Amino acid sequence: MREDWNRRAREDAHYYVAFGRREQEEAEFLATGGRLVQGLEEELKRLPPTDNRRCWRALEIGCGPGRLMKPLSAHFGEIHGVDVSDEMVALARERLHGIAHAHVHVTDGATLAAFADESFNFVYSYAVFQHVPSRDVVWQYLEETRRVLKPGGIFRGQLNGLPPLVGGEYDTWAGCRFSADEIRTFARDRDFDLLELSGVNTQYMWTTWRRRGGPADAAPAPSGASTRVRRVTNAFSTEPLAPASGRYAAISLWIEDLPRGCELNGLDATIAGIPAVLFYLGPPAYDGLRQLSMTVPPGVRTGLQPVEVVWRGQSICGAILRVVPPGPCVPRIVAVNDAVNLLSSTRISSGLVKIVTEELADPALFAAAVDGVSVGEVHWFCTDPQPPRFEFNLTLPEHLSPGRHTLSISYGNRRFAPVELETEAVVRGPGA
Repeated sequence: MREDWNRRAREDAHYYVAFGRREQEEAEFLATGGRLVQGLEEELKRLPPTDNRRCWRALEIGCGPGRLMKPLSAHFGEIHGVDVSDEMVALARERLHGIAHAHVHVTDGATLAAFADESFNFVYSYAVFQHVPSRDVVWQYLEETRRVLKPGGIFRGQLNGLPPLVGGEYDTWAGCRFSADEIRTFARDRDFDLLELSGVNTQYMWTTWRRRGGPADAAPAPSGASTRVRRVTNAFSTEPLAPASGRYAAISLWIEDLPRGCELNGLDATIAGIPAVLFYLGPPAYDGLRQLSMTVPPGVRTGLQPVEVVWRGQSICGAILRVVPPGPCVPRIVAVNDAVNLLSSTRISSGLVKIVTEELADPALFAAAVDGVSVGEVHWFCTDPQPPRFEFNLTLPEHLSPGRHTLSISYGNRRFAPVELETEAVVRGPGA
């Protein structure tokens, strides 16, 4: 790990951390982490609002060159980052120069031995565990996370949730993978409250845990008699309905007075009597309501259907959901860009093109041609089974001259609008 990531840091640290474009400028590189930072900031709402934020301590596992630490340092009295690569740590120290309460350390690649028990309020990690080839190492890091978190502290992490690799070996780029059931079991067995488990079966599976034993666990608990659903919405909008299937077949219940200690490993829900998969339990909103999100399970009919929430075997609240027919499946092209320099859009410098699609039921029907000539072999894989979403990667013909060319894409008998590519002299590079 250290050797490979030191080499990547020397070659182009910005690219291997954000893989958006080769040789990114500082502002562009930091901007690639904007949405990630916003998501992590949302998780801070789970920490006690009465705490003095100047006393908060945060830790990033796999900090790289400090892309996320720099903006997040504004929220903490002290923030630390660890990385197996001393080259990355050196770049992080340079980027964080002048932020006196930001500290970075070279780790041994498996533990957090430099830190005391119960010393952090917030621990987070992104695009790190997905590059670790050993599942045992990732489990060790998660064990260490529990050790260094304070009671009531929050862990927010991303893991690769794609199905296990078949016919190959994990390495320091395409690392190990984990199932949702494994994450649920680990959180339950290690005394964590499971608050989110989303992006299941994708490369970007996110999870949020709270270590039990904090001040909130000692506060007076609602009796449960007043628990009620105040409103029902689609999980992706404010509409009070959900389709019976498809990408938007998920709902949110906005619940008043949830019993203390509620978390996804102890909560269950049914829609029309069919078990639903819970994936998110939010912190109290401005009005005190908590958002509980779940998918609509297969087999639910359209019309008005009952929703029931159960906590530790006891029904605590319910609601009525309007289920509507799903919309038609519409195959579409979401993005076409250089497969290495993703931010370069249709300006192709690597000789590799990445095409992202949604709602293609059979990827074998996909075909592409450049200037009317078939590109031949196309590599594809499913990145998200829900829309579904596929990525297709194709290599431009080596004899293709620099300039403008037309990319034609078809799916069975369907022809998509042609895409104009601007190719440069090809410099072959690793796929992203």
